[in-house]
Amino acid sequence: MNLPNLLTILRIFFVPLLVAVLLAESRSFEWQGFSIPNELLALAIFLVAAATDLLDGYLARRWRQVTTVGTLLDPIADKLLVSAALISLVQIHRVPAWMAIIIIGREFAISGLRSIAAAEGYTIRASDLGKTKMIAQVVAISLLLVSIRWTQLGWMADLWMWGVVIFGLVSAIDYFRKFWHKVDVKVKHRRRRELFILVRQRRLERLAQRTALRRQQQRNVATENR
Repeated sequence: MNLPNLLTILRIFFVPLLVAVLLAESRSFEWQGFSIPNELLALAIFLVAAATDLLDGYLARRWRQVTTVGTLLDPIADKLLVSAALISLVQIHRVPAWMAIIIIGREFAISGLRSIAAAEGYTIRASDLGKTKMIAQVVAISLLLVSIRWTQLGWMADLWMWGVVIFGLVSAIDYFRKFWHKVDVKVKHRRRRELFILVRQRRLERLAQRTALRRQQQRNVATENR
């Protein structure tokens, strides 16, 4: 287990901690005589988790420690972090549920597209729009957490959430436009090839049956002539 993978796993462990802090009944966390508001503690947890997202990818590429486990876990950790934060914010009535549904649904749709593409031998890499979407998500969620305490920043947080929704939809369309046609064409080609092989096998089977029947008839004729 290398350091980039450990950072990815650490980000997953931050998820339940973030949810627990945001949904806690007490509005502050007491530590050695200091009172830390839950929203600021949640913000710190979220930003540290988001920072591990940048750090693990950078270290994996720089140290040439890109692994299959890391490649699989990294997008899962990102989606868990963002989804948990949004669902928690919906629970405390800070984000409209429909916005969270669109954002999280987009993540599931792209994950499904990646799975289909991987099964067909294609690798879907993050586009520039996808990277912009991730940055917008981090900024928007951070502003939402801050606006819980400083309500005057609420308009800015809402504006960024609209940006996240727009970026999410546009980047999803971009993913489907680039890769769905290629995957669809390959699937159709594979099915045509499988159908051709099946038809050919059936023809060979019928030919073999006719040949066997003809030989049997020849044997019968030879037996009668005797």
